[in-house]
Amino acid sequence: MISFQAPAPARTALAVWGAGLVAYVVAVTGRTSLGVVGLEAAERFDISAAGLSMFVVVQLAVYAAAQVPVGIILDRVGSRALIAVGTVILAAGQLTLALADTLPLALLARVLVGIGDATAFVSVLRLIPSWFPVRRIPVLTQMTGIVGQTGQIISAVPFMALLHAEGWAPAFLSLAGLGVFTTILVLAVVRDAPTPQGVDRTTAVPTVRPGPEPLRRVLALPGTWLGFFTHFVSLFPTNTFMLLWGVPFLTAGQGMSAQAASALLTVAALTGIVGGPVIGTLQGRHPLRRSSLVVGTVALTIAVYASVLVPATPRPMAQLVLLVVVLSLSATAANVGFDFARSFVPSARLGTATGLVNVGGFVSSLAAIYLVGLVLDLVRPDGAYDLADFRLAFASQGLVWAVGLVGLVWSRRATRRRMATEGVVVPPVREVVARLRAEAPRRRRRRPGLAPTPEPREPSERDGGSEEV
Repeated sequence: MISFQAPAPARTALAVWGAGLVAYVVAVTGRTSLGVVGLEAAERFDISAAGLSMFVVVQLAVYAAAQVPVGIILDRVGSRALIAVGTVILAAGQLTLALADTLPLALLARVLVGIGDATAFVSVLRLIPSWFPVRRIPVLTQMTGIVGQTGQIISAVPFMALLHAEGWAPAFLSLAGLGVFTTILVLAVVRDAPTPQGVDRTTAVPTVRPGPEPLRRVLALPGTWLGFFTHFVSLFPTNTFMLLWGVPFLTAGQGMSAQAASALLTVAALTGIVGGPVIGTLQGRHPLRRSSLVVGTVALTIAVYASVLVPATPRPMAQLVLLVVVLSLSATAANVGFDFARSFVPSARLGTATGLVNVGGFVSSLAAIYLVGLVLDLVRPDGAYDLADFRLAFASQGLVWAVGLVGLVWSRRATRRRMATEGVVVPPVREVVARLRAEAPRRRRRRPGLAPTPEPREPSERDGGSEEV
């Protein structure tokens, strides 16, 4: 059944989205807080590299396992209630970690952080189609993912400074207090959708009321898997670096100070703020080339990573800056997966589909983070890592890239076959290039003062066609 929802007032929509975004920033801060103090955590709990990896693996495993249940609950109760409950759980996890002095209690704390973190991103993405017009969704989706990553800055700068100045407990207690504040903010500001009063059906945005679309039908859609593998192959290199192994690699492997390593993580977050709108605009203007954008970003990430790992000597600062910039762009490309879910899954199950897509990146992150820790333990059991150890350990990520690329190519072909049965054929790039070259002389001959000829563009949902790939 189709109903219509008028576009919300811009100020109200931005306030709702902004409050949800604050919750996501706090969730990312909690997620990344252990990564910037990994060596301190290893000393506090007397654990090896594999044990330190287990902290992050447990948290991400809980996060990934919770995504589908969270998506199903989200479709039933809405974003406001789910975000509020999630921030309370997140605060409880940080409080537990602040007081923990044993490994089992610390692991329990990270489980709570993982559960709370799992509710934030998918809930904020669910708000966007309810409050904003369709044309703004790709950019706002990118902005949600990228602005949320400024939580890394909070972890890398004020949180790390507080921990070094005041100690473990005060630092994590501050994050618990931040979670409580966020709960109050969400309850005060966030609403699941605009009120139906004053609907103008001439400008309204159609939405589908929640219906009985079963989970198995969502799983049967190749577009769901295209989103899954997009997230899978693009997010893990960023998470592996930012959540745990980046700071040890930069300090013990590249010889940087802790302050310089923190500054590089800040550069990554700031890069995403700039790159997110650019990629969002590109995917909105060229919906038939979204997967090509993803493949190109993955190829660039692999090339830059190889340029850092192949040499046996520490790299210049400029090259390390390039690495974190490209890693940030890779995480930005991962958000294209959520746009695939929006394009191909009924809106009544958008929360479920978003959760499934989100599982992809965190399953791959689990595998990559654990592989790096495992290799480090095998080659250097005493924990005195050097650059050669990190070069070998980081190279193990190639296995995860291989799996992700195979899945991405398979799901892309399956999606395009399904589109072809519906009459939507994606033209080869060479045909598009030939068409643009053929039209170039005509555009150059266009005389000043005449109305410009509309530029050809690829079809999208707004044309009554189908979005992809």
